Amino acid sequence: MPAAVATLAVLGTLAGVLAAVLGAPPRSDLSAGAAGAAPSLLNLPVVRPTSGDTPVAPGMTMGTSAHLMALPGSHPPAVAPLRRTLQADLLIVAPHTLPHSVLTAVSRLPGVTAIEQIEAVRMRINGAYTAVLGVDPSVFRTFAARPTGASNALWDGVASGGIAVSYTMGKLDKLTLGGTVAATGRTAKRLRVVAFGTMGIGGVNAVVSDSVARSLGAPAGNAIVVSMRTSDFTADAAAAGRLIPKGAGVEQLVSLITVPGGAVTVNGSGAAGAGPATEGGVAAAQLDTALRAAMSRRGLPYVWGAAGPKAFDCSGLVQWSFAQAGIAMPRVAADQALAGPAVPVSRLQPGDLLFYHTDPTDPTYISHVAIYLGNGWMIQAPEPGQDVEIVPADVGSEFAGAIRVNPAQAAAVAGRVA
Repeated sequence: MPAAVATLAVLGTLAGVLAAVLGAPPRSDLSAGAAGAAPSLLNLPVVRPTSGDTPVAPGMTMGTSAHLMALPGSHPPAVAPLRRTLQADLLIVAPHTLPHSVLTAVSRLPGVTAIEQIEAVRMRINGAYTAVLGVDPSVFRTFAARPTGASNALWDGVASGGIAVSYTMGKLDKLTLGGTVAATGRTAKRLRVVAFGTMGIGGVNAVVSDSVARSLGAPAGNAIVVSMRTSDFTADAAAAGRLIPKGAGVEQLVSLITVPGGAVTVNGSGAAGAGPATEGGVAAAQLDTALRAAMSRRGLPYVWGAAGPKAFDCSGLVQWSFAQAGIAMPRVAADQALAGPAVPVSRLQPGDLLFYHTDPTDPTYISHVAIYLGNGWMIQAPEPGQDVEIVPADVGSEFAGAIRVNPAQAAAVAGRVA
């Protein structure tokens, strides 16, 4: 069970986004002939984009009244109640147990507000490698997305030996709430699925108790989750890197993007886009290559976690397509949403990325992405049982915004989470 930081690259999704979102806010009145909108490079006919309430990924919706899904408890919670919610800013991970002295040293950094030692590994869940955290439910719930942190049934179930999985993983892997999954590390166990809920640390798709993680072979206390003040973030992240032993690393879970003049603004809305709108986009020749690469994958199957060349999930299709044009993209949708500035739908151009909120357990989490093709069309890898498809662009209720890819910014985000 590899536990080094390199094996946890999937954890790089941005749990909280500190970014400047510039440009006009997205509108839902995009017409195929909107002023300034570029035509398709691929000779697609003109269509009117969808702006109703049809979900962009049908299997990923539970309706507007949906809440975190957890098995009801038959007895009072076995964990301490949620008293506050903190943002997880850094994740320190080592291939072995981190000594208590490291925990103490990191906790004394001037900007640190909270810290917790946990287990962080990748192991197989139903045969597919997944980022899994082993935690003390009474403490770690503080660092989870608030709807998840507030669920007594979820943390009671984890404390009782069950596994809580992300809503996305639960739906796309077609897991059954109350059913079991095969968890395989150095040993193997069947674990009961007690809840679907986004943790708020993107890329983390499963949480178990620390005792269950250790029983599966996770090194005890090989990771530390850290919350800190924004003003001290950059300095403390660098300082934490100097305090950890050889072989360990620091994953930055929050992106700081400075606008002209040096100001950093906070965006917790879940909207796509970051950085100055004046930054350049992808060169025309590269853009044409990326779009034709995406089009060449039409009809290939959706597979959760796949990134080509014969199967894809939504962000895997984006990453693979742009890679064919020599452009490095982050792996997951929430990171890809920071790969360039926001653009209003009235100014969409072929190659822009469209983002969506499809996770009712965390309505601000960006969990789906598609590529705009022009003339009102987009290409996406939708969900299991469906293939990569070209459909009218969706700017309905799940729409989180659009960005224009900036290759340098995309590479910087990809490098930070690698």
